[in-house]
Amino acid sequence: MTQTLPTAPRRAPAPFALSRLRRALRCAALAACVPYLSLKVAWIAGSRPGIPEGSTLLDHRALMIFANGLTVLMDVVVVVLVLLLTRPWGTRTPARFLVPPMWAATGLLVPIMAGFPLTQLVRAFAGGLGGGSGDGGGAAEPFLDEWVFGVVYTGFIVQGITLGCLFVLYARDRWGHLWRGRLGDLPRGHGRARRATALAAALLALCPAALHLLWATGATTGLSAARIEERGTDFAVLEALNALYLAVAVAGGLLLACGWQPALPVTVPLALAWLGSGAVGCWGGWLLFGALTTLGDSTGRPTGTMFLTYAVHVIIGTLVAAVAARFLAERARASAAGSGDGA
Repeated sequence: MTQTLPTAPRRAPAPFALSRLRRALRCAALAACVPYLSLKVAWIAGSRPGIPEGSTLLDHRALMIFANGLTVLMDVVVVVLVLLLTRPWGTRTPARFLVPPMWAATGLLVPIMAGFPLTQLVRAFAGGLGGGSGDGGGAAEPFLDEWVFGVVYTGFIVQGITLGCLFVLYARDRWGHLWRGRLGDLPRGHGRARRATALAAALLALCPAALHLLWATGATTGLSAARIEERGTDFAVLEALNALYLAVAVAGGLLLACGWQPALPVTVPLALAWLGSGAVGCWGGWLLFGALTTLGDSTGRPTGTMFLTYAVHVIIGTLVAAVAARFLAERARASAAGSGDGA
């Protein structure tokens, strides 16, 4: 006997209408992109608001233009996603064009949304001794004026909150039937590939998680000379968060793959897998990209251990995302079979 998911009758799609909440979220998200885009365009054009004299950003003009142009395109993608989630044509967009960029946006914004407020809080309690945040604030050479980080990261936080809310509302309307119910509702006997993938991700996560915890507690194993010099409370907080993202990703993947806690709502492990895999995979990819484009003397370059850690992050995030995608695909097939049986 084939086990299928209980399904509700499918209603005809209602005419597209944008609620006041979604309008407000869209306006807030678009407004939050303005400061960042304005600064980046100004820097590309040669203006220097927020860049102090002697900043290392001024040493490599071509590289700065390339990096700023790339990040402008990334924020433009956020604008496109906001419109896609709030316009009629967005409801007809194939999932393959929406989900990957939305996952990447989540993965790049979540570490900022968690890291920036937490480092500021710890910095306040530590009397302002928060060097080593990775933003240049604790570096010996000037990088950016302090106000730039407050403006830009606050904008990112607003983007993350509003974009996340819009995506949840959109996904609930379009795919909500796939995350109804509990883990035990999934048909058994089709999860071998998911389990193998989740276990591989869990095993791979052991080494980078241990490294992040060591770095958070003061160890210098595998760190470059520049990172050792920049260490401070911010650095410790961010490294502890990196270990947490790995734990969240692995927990979500294992719950989805192994079916532990069958009474647990499906939304819980899906949220863990989505947020964790994005933060691990996409932020790891961003750090890897930054490491590959690092210029300067050898002491400023990431070590082989750091390169490998970032690369393993990308692999882990991809594996956990694959587990979640396969989980939803299996639920979709079971839901379709249930609808066909009841027809």
